[in-house]
Amino acid sequence: MHKDDIRGENMPIPSQLVSWAVFVELTAVHPSRLGELIDIGWVEPMEVSERGTFFRPHDIYRVRKLVRLCTDLELGVVGGSIIVDLLARIEELENRVQNLQRLL
Repeated sequence: MHKDDIRGENMPIPSQLVSWAVFVELTAVHPSRLGELIDIGWVEPMEVSERGTFFRPHDIYRVRKLVRLCTDLELGVVGGSIIVDLLARIEELENRVQNLQRLL
């Protein structure tokens, strides 16, 4: 064994992307609903190749929130995606306000 192999320098770099199957499993989203989210442009695969379709880990959180909202409030995908986007925007604005208050 070469000394670089021991340190892991010849090991492949782990991917930060999540495969379609793992994404569906982690989010509990039905594959057809995921397809719908992709069609409306709310979720964008980061890689589509012969190896498969891969997503960003950040999208797992967003889709889980969407699934929860749609289930709890009996919403369609478009309505739920609007709410999730608005909640994210509110969170971002609250963080900005807190950062500005620290400056005062």
